[in-house]
Amino acid sequence: MKSPYVFTPGPTSVRENVRLARAQQCTNPDLDLQFYDFYKGTCEKIGKIIKTSNPIYILSGEGILGLDSACASLTEEGDRVLVIDNGVFGAGFADFVKIYGGKPVTYKSDTTKDINIDDLRRFLEKDSDFKYATIVHCDTPSGLLNNIDKVCPLLKEFNILTVVDTVASMGGEDIRVDEWKIDIALGASQKVLSAQPGLTIVSISEEALRVMENRKKPIMGFYNNLTIWKNYYKEKWFPYTMPISDIVSLDVALDNILNEGTENVIKRHYKYGNAVRKAILEYGLELFIEKGQANTITAVKIPEFIGCDKLIKHMLEEYNVLIAGSFSYMSGKVIRIGHMGENADKDKLTYLLSILEKSLMDLGYNKKNKSLVEEFLKNL
Repeated sequence: MKSPYVFTPGPTSVRENVRLARAQQCTNPDLDLQFYDFYKGTCEKIGKIIKTSNPIYILSGEGILGLDSACASLTEEGDRVLVIDNGVFGAGFADFVKIYGGKPVTYKSDTTKDINIDDLRRFLEKDSDFKYATIVHCDTPSGLLNNIDKVCPLLKEFNILTVVDTVASMGGEDIRVDEWKIDIALGASQKVLSAQPGLTIVSISEEALRVMENRKKPIMGFYNNLTIWKNYYKEKWFPYTMPISDIVSLDVALDNILNEGTENVIKRHYKYGNAVRKAILEYGLELFIEKGQANTITAVKIPEFIGCDKLIKHMLEEYNVLIAGSFSYMSGKVIRIGHMGENADKDKLTYLLSILEKSLMDLGYNKKNKSLVEEFLKNL
């Protein structure tokens, strides 16, 4: 099998030193006490990236495990939960809430814009009886970036716990867990962090943990119970055998970010995300997001006479380049370019845009006197 050049919004490209780290011979993670220090150190590196002193845990399971676990651990029968919905994954939180007996109350907002804080405040002034609220930082299907720096502090004014999906933003966007009053932040290994899929990242505030521990009824299930991690380091006992090779490679991926400098990585994502967006617009195409565009993903509207599926298939079959479409209400309407992690890179994006332009022209799109690549380079 010949691997394509991947520019999807996760999983992303993985640097060679991360791939090689996963091949190292590893110890027994349950019995070798040194691994507990290594695991804790890896978690603390994540804390530096998302700016928190809260406990952080790395769980064995793809990023959706974090969303499920947060809702499983917080939700009791009849709990009212505010689901902030301006995207596919934002709406999806309601399903998890229902599974565990909660009553989701959806706050719907424009799917092409970040949250209007004044509107949300007016809503909360009328109804704020919620145990916790969920919001997606970067909605992967659309590339919408929500203003959690304003939303979460507002929710805390009304004594509402905050659960934030940062899976597609962690590492590439500014996240200040403590300053922005995020009780639970959820991440994953395969997006901006540019490690292999298979790991979930969870940070938990003291208040959120206290609410979990003071439930009337036990948490349903074991694997998605976030309280089981509390004393792992003190007791030197993991809830289950950890995927040590995945964690060793994630540790190297985190070092890649920290060695470059967290702020520099964020600036790099802004630089290339901004240049891609401007190039797309100047080439005559349209963006899906009107306000609140993430720097890790860009969703581009494609003319109907070409078709998204046809374009994606053509790029893969003719040029071995893989990009993504979307789903739900955006199915067949946009393509998605993942310029996150290792793919937030000048040479890689130059190549991608040259193939995208060539494929559009192959399929009949003719934008005279304009070049995606030239516009991209001009805007760097």
